Amino acid sequence: MRSRFHVALLGLLTGLALAACSHHFGPGITELPAARGWQPLPIASWVLNDGLEARAMAFCPRDACDQQGFAAVVSFSGARAREVEQALSESPMALGQAFARLAAEKAAERRKARKGQKKKKDEPKPARSATDVLRLDTADTRGVLVTIRSLDTPGRQAVTAILYGREDDRLVVALAVASTADAARHDAAAAWRSR
Repeated sequence: MRSRFHVALLGLLTGLALAACSHHFGPGITELPAARGWQPLPIASWVLNDGLEARAMAFCPRDACDQQGFAAVVSFSGARAREVEQALSESPMALGQAFARLAAEKAAERRKARKGQKKKKDEPKPARSATDVLRLDTADTRGVLVTIRSLDTPGRQAVTAILYGREDDRLVVALAVASTADAARHDAAAAWRSR
């Protein structure tokens, strides 16, 4: 009788521990399930800036999916919400260019780190990518599609679809990154419906 009690107690404690960790990965994105290769990313342990809440994030690695992808639902509050909404509504091209500039800066830092070079002032180089921005506004949502295309390698691109809207005092943003516009739009719409 005593050993059954220990097994039952161990089972109960294990169940409680799993229940306590169940929101560590967030609720997930219903339409992007693990059965299709999507893996939820942990969000509970993230240290985020004030005014930013990660609700769900999922990644589909190349070895598990036809097309590699990333999707997320985040929300903003207060001044941060107003800033993000203004950037998405009024100047999405500047936002797209900021994405491209950030990616280029990080790539340059990685190249320099690999070469072991000291950081020196870079001379302006010709653009290696082009950024296109398209509005995705509908009756139900507002959105932006940002495509960053390589000028060096034809056919190489990254596309980010961003859908956003207000829920009470918060700005909710669903976004997806993929290699094609159709995939990014599909995954962002799936994330938006999961909000």
